[in-house]
Amino acid sequence: MTRKFRGLKLDERGGVTYHGATSFFHLPSERSTPGNNFLPLTEAPDQRRERLVTNAWQQRALENLSDIPEPFRHLLNVHWCWVHPLFNFVYKPAFARDMQSMGPYYSHTLLNALLSQSIRWGRNNPVINRILDESYQGGAIFGKHARSSVFDELSNGTCTVPTIQTLLLLSANESGLGNATQAWTYSGMAFRLMDHMGICVDNERYVSSVHLSDEDVEIRRRLFWSCYFWDKMISLYLGRSPTIQHTAVSPPHTMFDNSAENDLWVPFGLSGNVAGSYPPTTAHSASCFMSMCQLSVIFNQILVHMYDPLFQNTVEEVEECLYSQEAAFQQWWNELPLFLRIDPNALPSISPPSHIVTMNCLYHTFRILLYRPMLTRGVKTDGEPAPVHSYLFQCVTSATSIIAIFNLFVSTFGIKYCVLSVSYSVYIAATIYLLQVQAFPGDSHALHRLAFCIRVLSEVKKYSPMLGGALNLINKELAILGINMNAVHQALQTSQIIPIVNTPSEASMPEVVYGPPVQGEPSQPPPTGTEFLFQAPINGTEGFDPQPNGLDAGVFEAMSTLQPLSAWVGTIPEYNQ
Repeated sequence: MTRKFRGLKLDERGGVTYHGATSFFHLPSERSTPGNNFLPLTEAPDQRRERLVTNAWQQRALENLSDIPEPFRHLLNVHWCWVHPLFNFVYKPAFARDMQSMGPYYSHTLLNALLSQSIRWGRNNPVINRILDESYQGGAIFGKHARSSVFDELSNGTCTVPTIQTLLLLSANESGLGNATQAWTYSGMAFRLMDHMGICVDNERYVSSVHLSDEDVEIRRRLFWSCYFWDKMISLYLGRSPTIQHTAVSPPHTMFDNSAENDLWVPFGLSGNVAGSYPPTTAHSASCFMSMCQLSVIFNQILVHMYDPLFQNTVEEVEECLYSQEAAFQQWWNELPLFLRIDPNALPSISPPSHIVTMNCLYHTFRILLYRPMLTRGVKTDGEPAPVHSYLFQCVTSATSIIAIFNLFVSTFGIKYCVLSVSYSVYIAATIYLLQVQAFPGDSHALHRLAFCIRVLSEVKKYSPMLGGALNLINKELAILGINMNAVHQALQTSQIIPIVNTPSEASMPEVVYGPPVQGEPSQPPPTGTEFLFQAPINGTEGFDPQPNGLDAGVFEAMSTLQPLSAWVGTIPEYNQ
């Protein structure tokens, strides 16, 4: 039965909402009203893009951060640098403008949520840290105000874009702190409110009686895709089924305001003169966010068809997902602009911006999660054993790429600026090395790299306590195997395979501009200095090679008898697999 989608409406408070045919707000006769399913687009996209970009530049010209006192100014800059480019929870031009005029896209609640999430990075600055300790309870007061205020808004029936943005920021903040209950609840509330406001609907085609400006449409479209992306990440962290699906009435994967694409990205907040030594680097934040959303659409299929938490995926469903999403990954990578790619075989001298690093790490993480179930399920194709050699090769290659990219990031910016998404990628890499060690305890390469991952996770746990559960799971498995990691760590100090985690200093910052290899030119092997994770174990002069070397033939057969660790990093007391 064909039904017409009725579009958005204004409720009695003037808020934009939508309701389905079974609700109190529809009569059966409305379903059979003749007409098109969507409204035609009446103007060229270039006209809208020009208006939005012009408006964004006007807001930048009017933006006056000098009037904002510390620590607020510092914490806002931290958010725009380290969080905003990839997750895009808040549309900066509208927020900055309405912060001065108390317009609809600003609220004190949202400001407190922004400040609260930036505390972790802001405390790296001694002056800001002192102000926070003296006057703001170490920064805890911002989170308290955000939580109390958002529930006051909900109690009053208030539902606005800043309310949803506040809940998303609170969810992300609680994730890093290891508060799984709060993180999951806040995200669920944000997604429910997004549905309630009709943000999950293409506002251009299903506008009904509601008038939305260019800016309204842009903000709602960005917010939908921010929620979509965060839905995949929170589901990934906690091992749950994703909530948001892309449907025929969802907003298109389009962002008209690309004014931030050519901004210079500066690693704000780094101590000393490191930030000043960082070369001029184009942010490419608009294209990075759009590419990340495209990648999350692919990963959504993997979560749904390979990682159902109730174990309802059939062998046939898993196989079909593997083949279809393997091709989708390859197409995504082929179409990814060169300036967003990080080639592990030709790493730059310094790290690209944080959001580009995170996207590349997540790409390799998603590839691991695509192939990892095939290592242990013994899946067969046409009566023949599955090509586990190829699957393991892909997993180890991506795992080693992750730690190489991670090490580049840390050697440039320091481990304090590592976001949870990158830490999770290191954990997933560790699960592959753990599987290798379980299957073949004599694999020294896997053992050394696993030791590096454990060392990294132990350090990052100071800033992201959620990783404590991941470390507990890995250490339990190693204890069962009788492996003494202390001895392995001591061996690392004298081995020719040397993990390096440096804190950046002014002297170590090279004076080169980050950029990908020029297309058509052969990739040059990276130098063997301290910027890179592994030195060659034989000659000592070869560059880092992410290809999995030294895989013993017995590891493939032994792999089929193992069970991988869960993709969840939270602590489960009763977990005994």
